[in-house]
Amino acid sequence: MSSANKETDGKPGPDASEGAGRSLDFVRKIVAEDNASGKWDGRVVTRFPPEPNGYLHIGHAKSICLNFGIAAENNSVCHLRFDDTNPEKEETEYVESIQADVHWLGWDWGKNLFYASDYFEQMYEYAVQLIKAGKAFVCDLTADQVRHSRGTLTTPGKDSPFRNRSIEENLDLFQRMRAGEFDEGTKTLRAKIDMASPNLNLRDPVMYRILKAHHHRTGDKWCIYPMYDYAHCISDSIEHITHSICTLEFEDHRPLYDWFLNELDVYHPQQIEFARLNLTYTVMSKRKFLELVRGGHVSGWDDPRMPTISGFRRRGYTPESIRDLCSRVGVAKNDSVVDFAMLEHCLREDLNKRAPRMMAVLRPIKVVLTNYPEGQTEEMDAVNNPEDPSAGTRKVPFSRVLYIEQDDFREVPPPKFYRLSPGREVRLRYGYFITCQEVVKDSAGNVVEVHCTYDPATRGGDSPDGRKVKATIHWVSAEHAINAEVRLYDHLFRKEDPDDVAEGQTYLDNLNPNSLEVLTDCRLEPSLADAKPGAPVQFERLGYFCADPVDSRPGKPVFNRTATLKDTWAKIAKTGGR
Repeated sequence: MSSANKETDGKPGPDASEGAGRSLDFVRKIVAEDNASGKWDGRVVTRFPPEPNGYLHIGHAKSICLNFGIAAENNSVCHLRFDDTNPEKEETEYVESIQADVHWLGWDWGKNLFYASDYFEQMYEYAVQLIKAGKAFVCDLTADQVRHSRGTLTTPGKDSPFRNRSIEENLDLFQRMRAGEFDEGTKTLRAKIDMASPNLNLRDPVMYRILKAHHHRTGDKWCIYPMYDYAHCISDSIEHITHSICTLEFEDHRPLYDWFLNELDVYHPQQIEFARLNLTYTVMSKRKFLELVRGGHVSGWDDPRMPTISGFRRRGYTPESIRDLCSRVGVAKNDSVVDFAMLEHCLREDLNKRAPRMMAVLRPIKVVLTNYPEGQTEEMDAVNNPEDPSAGTRKVPFSRVLYIEQDDFREVPPPKFYRLSPGREVRLRYGYFITCQEVVKDSAGNVVEVHCTYDPATRGGDSPDGRKVKATIHWVSAEHAINAEVRLYDHLFRKEDPDDVAEGQTYLDNLNPNSLEVLTDCRLEPSLADAKPGAPVQFERLGYFCADPVDSRPGKPVFNRTATLKDTWAKIAKTGGR
């Protein structure tokens, strides 16, 4: 028995507690019924089997949470198994990134880390067994010829002219394929099932193809590699998986999964399919991700606009918010598309509780308090998080020259504009009431300074005489502010469905030209100088941000906007879509 059968060291994950009290979805009901009937002798063993040919995306997060979550809820284990059967597209970088993503989401596989390549020898022996049983044959048709001979949904396929080779000839040819005697594309091993089957997956599918490529784990030991449908069920069987949970596109592949295991008469897990997670304004294709990266449309797999897990992490999303989304979406049997606003809502609910509030000015305009003593500095008490009293307060320096947002001043205010304008009084957050007295313009007529007076009696932002103002604005002290770069991210695509294109166009034509705006002259309160990369912070009135984990440096921070403060999903949910 393979060591993969030992159910050990699977540390319970977050869903063991996060899922408490909720109603069971159809997959969990199957698991519960199996436990009640003793079908698997009380065992529950799941697996997450990514291909190491790219970075994981948000859709994978749902599968991760489902498989690891079910294992945790049943005090069992979930295997992390890499389906490394295509050496031409696989890299160690992807293996490492996938492990990092699963860990970041809060899950641990313990000793249960496996690779399909662990089982290449056993897969080969099983293939020989099928040949000897007359259930597999070596075919000389090219890939194009195989496709043309397969038929359509309404017409049956045609038998390969090599389908009736003798068992002895097939064994000899398959052994010579392994020995490297034949060129790529000249021969495959195919299962002998039924070329007239209404399920195209059963029309003599390819089991092995010749690939003379270096494998990141096995080197040059093999030059034939199993196809996914064959390798997947064999790996599940060897590892004694109980519930092989797949996304819905594998539903039509289940009969082939069952055929291989039945013909081999080996341990047979149950395959269950569920609907994958799809988000608006995103694509969920590794091929398209590669095109975006290689075409320079994004900076890499972890670009904060990418729907990869590493992209969300770099942008400042939390694992809790992504797990919350997966829990809210639930597990269904029919595909659907989730509004991106729902994910942002989950994020805001999480960050609202934990993110400290800080002050930052992204598009600064200078304010001079003409009646404030020159050279004087005060320290104002600022609340770190009003949702968390235990977060306490901090000191924020205040001086004669400040920066405020350009949008918080209008020389000629439009209707219902209550912020700073000539003759108007506003409150500075944690500071004083100030009144605009004069503006200073450059030679082009642009306002470059706003001169104001302050009321010393309103320290802390309250007036002892009870007068009210209609606006409170944030600020930073010019003398103490740090300069920073801030990157404002928006959807990578302009349309909810990026694949909705006119004839002759591709999803690339729906790229959003305004998906990234870089501001290089931002001013932040000094406490943000050494912000911890990736740690969330709310810039008051502006949104949630984090110091970029790649480009930010102590004293020279670079901040990514994670999300704005406006929560469109909360409004949709409250009104029922009205």
